[in-house]
Amino acid sequence: MTHQPKSEFLRVMHERGFVADCTDPEGLDQRLLQGILPGYIGFDATAPSLHVGSLIQIMMLRWLQKTGHKPIVLMGGGTTKVGDPSFRAEERPLLTPDQIDANIAGIRRVFDRYLDFGDAPNAAIMVNNAEWLDDLNYLEFLRDIGRHFSVNRMLSFESVKSRLDREQSLSFLEFNYMILQAYDFLELHRRYGCDLQMGGSDQWGNIVNGIELVRRVMGDEVYGLTSPLLTTADGRKMGKTAEGAVWLNPDMRSPYEFWQFWRNTADADVGRFLKLYTELPVEECERLGALGGAEINEAKIILANEVTRLAHGEEAARAAEATAREVFEKGGAGGALPTLELSPEEIGDGISAAQLFVRSGLVKSGKEAKRLIADHGARIDDRPVTDPGEMFTAEDLATPRKLSAGKKRHALVRLAG
Repeated sequence: MTHQPKSEFLRVMHERGFVADCTDPEGLDQRLLQGILPGYIGFDATAPSLHVGSLIQIMMLRWLQKTGHKPIVLMGGGTTKVGDPSFRAEERPLLTPDQIDANIAGIRRVFDRYLDFGDAPNAAIMVNNAEWLDDLNYLEFLRDIGRHFSVNRMLSFESVKSRLDREQSLSFLEFNYMILQAYDFLELHRRYGCDLQMGGSDQWGNIVNGIELVRRVMGDEVYGLTSPLLTTADGRKMGKTAEGAVWLNPDMRSPYEFWQFWRNTADADVGRFLKLYTELPVEECERLGALGGAEINEAKIILANEVTRLAHGEEAARAAEATAREVFEKGGAGGALPTLELSPEEIGDGISAAQLFVRSGLVKSGKEAKRLIADHGARIDDRPVTDPGEMFTAEDLATPRKLSAGKKRHALVRLAG
């Protein structure tokens, strides 16, 4: 992009690596200089928490507010009933309204950490698109909104084309999603003066649809800004691990496990992740990212501390680092490790080593536990486990035991009560 931004928000977005595309860089820059700009990102309510894959978007909203503008978190209470087909191989499972509401309440807890929902002119707001989508009159909607959309054009969007090219079913229900998302932008512009939609680069077609709809219906200019779809240095999708999604809510992924995810960042990703996921100055991010040898590990600890502090608070970040140092440097059993508590009744005459690893969540099945033990990756109190059938009684677990799967994943098991 040749345009050199004058507004603080766009400058931050460029310097820190948040920008993939922008529909009108000069126009958006000018609009940002004219006063508070309300901008939104939509999030589907398909789970009770967002995961690390959404953190780029969350940070974009946070920077929007930090630079004086108004973030709008749009929850897709309406569109979650339909399902976004973007780059998915199949339809999403459909959720009940009660499930959707519960998920929105869980997701709100994530945003309370990152945004200020107070009374300032640029205070964040959370809006649910069910407010306008649930009561739509279908015939009026077709007449007033549907006529502005070209099916030929919609078929050309990558998110649709990729499904059709693979000859995978794309239902009419999902095809409507693009129109509904465009309509969201129109409604937010009408209700809140929202002039900007942001999202991942897979949302480009949907964002452009919304901009064109606002222009056709209201004659107003609005803007779109997308972020890169992020993969880690080894090519994996951001936020996914062998153990599953890295959730942002502490009841779904403990602050220690969250901290550990960032501590395990590949060397090549450290500088980039510091810019995207922390608020450290860009020069400091670049300096830390350029470290080599053992020093890069200290940069990873800074990354883990900074991201955990934003997501879970200062205390949780400090506790996670202290636990990690105790576990790794002193061989101890740190207090913030994920903990499995077993009652004497659950243990009965004894519980096997393999079952301890399954119940603690370090492995998903007895078969996986046996494989871990056979590969010499399982330890209890830093002692290698050689027999999956080794039994532990309630008396054995009266003292907390540290379970280790490989070098980086640990849990505690102890007697309840």
